Amino acid sequence: MTDWVVELEQVGADALESAGGKAVNLGILLRGGFPVPDGFCVTTAAYREIEPAGGTADERRDAILATAVPAGIERAIRAAYAGLGSDVPVAVRSSATAEDLGFASFAGQQDTYLDVTGADAVVDAVRRCWASLWTDRAWSYRETNEVDQDTVALAVVVQRMVDAKAAGVLFTANPLTGRRNEAVIDAAPGLGEAVVSGTVNPDHFVVDTASGAIHERTLVHDCLTDEQVRALAKLGGQVQDHYGAPQDTEWALDAEGKLWLTQARPITTLYPIPARRTTDSSPRIYLCLSLAQGLTRPITPMGLAGIRLIATSAAELFGGQVDEPLDGPATYVEAGQRFFVDVTPAVRSAVGRAVVPKVFDVMEARSAAVLRHVFEDPQFSVLTSSRREVVRRVGRVLIRSGAPLRMLAAIIAPSYAHYRVRRTSAHLTQLLAAASRSATVRLDFVERLLRTQALPLMPGLLPFPAAGFLMLAVARKVLGKAAEPGELQSVLRGLPHNVTTDMDLQLWALAQRIRVDEESVEAFEEPTAVVAERYRSGSLPRVAQNGLSDFLGEYGHRAVAEVDLGLPRWSEDPAHLVGVLANYLRLTDPALAPDLQFKAGSAAAEAKIAELALRVSPLRARIVRFALHRARELCGLREIPKYFLIRILAAARRELRQVGAELVDSGRLDSPTDVFFLSLRELRTPVDLRAIVAERRVDYDQEMRRRRVPRLIQSDGVEPETLAIQPAADGALVGSPASAGTITARARVILDPVGAHLEPGEILVAPSTDPGWTPLFLTAGGLVMEMGGANSHGAVVAREYGIPAVVGVPDATHRIETGDLVTVNGAAGTVEKVEEVEED
Repeated sequence: MTDWVVELEQVGADALESAGGKAVNLGILLRGGFPVPDGFCVTTAAYREIEPAGGTADERRDAILATAVPAGIERAIRAAYAGLGSDVPVAVRSSATAEDLGFASFAGQQDTYLDVTGADAVVDAVRRCWASLWTDRAWSYRETNEVDQDTVALAVVVQRMVDAKAAGVLFTANPLTGRRNEAVIDAAPGLGEAVVSGTVNPDHFVVDTASGAIHERTLVHDCLTDEQVRALAKLGGQVQDHYGAPQDTEWALDAEGKLWLTQARPITTLYPIPARRTTDSSPRIYLCLSLAQGLTRPITPMGLAGIRLIATSAAELFGGQVDEPLDGPATYVEAGQRFFVDVTPAVRSAVGRAVVPKVFDVMEARSAAVLRHVFEDPQFSVLTSSRREVVRRVGRVLIRSGAPLRMLAAIIAPSYAHYRVRRTSAHLTQLLAAASRSATVRLDFVERLLRTQALPLMPGLLPFPAAGFLMLAVARKVLGKAAEPGELQSVLRGLPHNVTTDMDLQLWALAQRIRVDEESVEAFEEPTAVVAERYRSGSLPRVAQNGLSDFLGEYGHRAVAEVDLGLPRWSEDPAHLVGVLANYLRLTDPALAPDLQFKAGSAAAEAKIAELALRVSPLRARIVRFALHRARELCGLREIPKYFLIRILAAARRELRQVGAELVDSGRLDSPTDVFFLSLRELRTPVDLRAIVAERRVDYDQEMRRRRVPRLIQSDGVEPETLAIQPAADGALVGSPASAGTITARARVILDPVGAHLEPGEILVAPSTDPGWTPLFLTAGGLVMEMGGANSHGAVVAREYGIPAVVGVPDATHRIETGDLVTVNGAAGTVEKVEEVEED
């Protein structure tokens, strides 16, 4: 063999750059003793000899097809082929360096040629495989997965053909449900290419890998016996054990009944199972709190480290014992760089079943629906119905924090609640002030801040908005049938004392000052990145520079995905705000001005209170007016606890950046922001941390490409949502009503608000939102979210701005495309695409 050709069995696990993903996996299987047809690999070094120098996909493909295979390479291929026998039928298959990877399989993106016979035909097939690296589908797939087009290369696998009686695909875990102990087999007579390409309806089997029981069987060809199905599932289990992860394999059954493996690659769509933190081996169910917080993206390692300390604080608040505070309580788990909570104790408790879904009904409604589906699973049956321990723990926290008295005081005099908020804010300002500290002292400060300040603030603040929502419930009870379902939503429009709404309106006010300053308007016509850089250098026109500086002085601690302290704050990178201001400047209709809309919403709310009071007796009317006015005075404070938490996280980030600067000076990091790819524990170790950071950044970037995160996942890998999905009738998308009203307009799908362009009046379709998104709400005509419930952040702000909203719509960002004409019915909780009639 030569540098251009190598035997498959000699392809090592570290040979990705020279042999490509397919050849590496086949080599691993051969050395593991698995039944794999023998053959050889034409390495990427051979491809590099004829590699085109740039150009479009078509140009590169045509250049390869027009180039003769170099003589030395051709001789090596012919010699290797002759070593298999005389005119042996072979499969000639692509093996790209960006193929069969952990985050993207690239399955079927390059070409395969089967039953190739003769040396001339093999050489030609190798060249055509090289050319297939530049098909439109392969180019597009690499672009989607952010693979550099100029670094990818292609090796070619040549394998002896199996005279297949039947062939197909075997997944060693169920790719639809995520269940790890189920093998899924598709089979058809003859070669497996028909199954892989989807040109035939295959026999379909689902097999329990532990018992060998065949749970599902759909026969079209009846090409496998039950014993062969079980043998295939067993072989798949051995492959999975060999790799240490579930595999997507291709197989063939020859005329003598022998099973062969022709390919193996990771199943890239499975979500990793959270690591069990209990010695109990019974089934567990984990709920994704990342999604409940509106975060679909992964969280940085330092962001997770901060959340672990806050989780420790929460456990200790309720009397729990945490052995290692930096690791979080035993109910806290992580997977896929998101954080989950083990809700098994709640699911197996009568009290938990009564309370937890109701909390998520208003927080993330789809999670609540899936959780109720889990209740039907016998393996999560109720074990305890006692309420004593729950009442004792919650009662102790309430009494210690004085929550009942604070609620009563707020109802009697809302000014008391606002006074306590101002006092807490002043306390935080003093506590979080920057100071000169050593790196060790800064780390001590951060740990103390996150463990003893972040969550303990909440019991003193939450009673105030809770009192507001209690008053809303009182009004609803008193009104009874005099109020239509959902009618009280309009009373919450234009709420005062909402710090997020105030922030958005201040940003709108800044846009109006910019609008009347010609120099500033011209500056904002430049690209967002240019304007942001001009702000950082202090070279924007005075009105824009000073206005943005004042705004960031008050709200610079905020950010998109702000619960992750590893992400930059607006004060560090104002590009998002610059983009929002540019969107505001495009709104030219005075009637749509958000400040006027907000005032109109407040007036409509007051009018609605008066109207509702007229529907009941004079005594009930007094109660209704009192309760609803109190609700308006207090419900807006729901944003304050998180607002203060974000101030604490921003201060922690500031301190950690300083630690990072010291580590850069000592040669242990390359950049101060590298600290956010480490843990608090790691920052205290006196070693070079740069290699760890580099690896973590790669992992984080790969996780950013993940398209779907489960709301719940079981310890066996099952994602209950896949079993609970109910299709919507008539093609409508169904979610939870969030803000009443109906609008028909063009949709704008936005996955990341930073730099997003939203035309005034368009319907914003997003995976989720947090306060970093809300400036976009001011000019949106409506809102559709995949996450959230009736009282989630996006729903509350949408109501305050009076825009129709539906939340908890599964896969909305995939099922709706930018430019679609859709109707959002915020009262019914439906989103429908409108068919457009083309004019002749």
